[in-house]
Amino acid sequence: MGAFSFLLNSTIGKKVIMGVTGICLVGFLAVHCFVNSLIFVNDGGELFNTAAEFMAHNVLIRTMEIFLFLGLILHALQGINLVFKNMSARKVKYYKQDGAANSKWYSRSMGLLGTLLLLFLILHLKHFWYVSRLTEEISSGDDTLFGEMKEVFANPIVVAIYIIGVISLAYHLLHGFQSAFQSLGFNHKKYTPFIKSFGFWYSIIISILFAVMPLALHLGWVK
Repeated sequence: MGAFSFLLNSTIGKKVIMGVTGICLVGFLAVHCFVNSLIFVNDGGELFNTAAEFMAHNVLIRTMEIFLFLGLILHALQGINLVFKNMSARKVKYYKQDGAANSKWYSRSMGLLGTLLLLFLILHLKHFWYVSRLTEEISSGDDTLFGEMKEVFANPIVVAIYIIGVISLAYHLLHGFQSAFQSLGFNHKKYTPFIKSFGFWYSIIISILFAVMPLALHLGWVK
């Protein structure tokens, strides 16, 4: 109980939770991006639908989905908590400091980027997770998840919102990827440069793929 309380209430504990949940979410994004990228096979969504069907009915994956949701909620709550604590700590300034000289703007804006991502995630869950898991629209055979994607991304406003959400994701990952490992003590001259480099390219590639998907469906590149 003491250890659990420490993780929830201490600054170090909060950072450990942010690091662990962050790394888990990074892994999930890679899997999610891979499955969604199957639309680029351009076979009318057949391979993508097969993979999505497997993900939706595999017991192990559905169990992991529960823990993923819990981790996401915990990550968001702890992130908000840390933002407010940092804001409180900065109320008294002993001298004026140029924050831009010491860090990137997105590393100082994780609260804002996280909020935008949370709003985007709610929209994303409504469009796809809710439809495929909590209604019979997909399971009844009236539609497929690929068909749902085509319908959702036929709206240019939705496409624009998704791209803005992905941009927020990119900046969030650029800081969060390395920060997650650093919070868990992975900070050494031998492997920190690799983590930084891998994290940079992971953030860019994942974000580009996620941004191209709605564009490809809206513009008819994928049918």
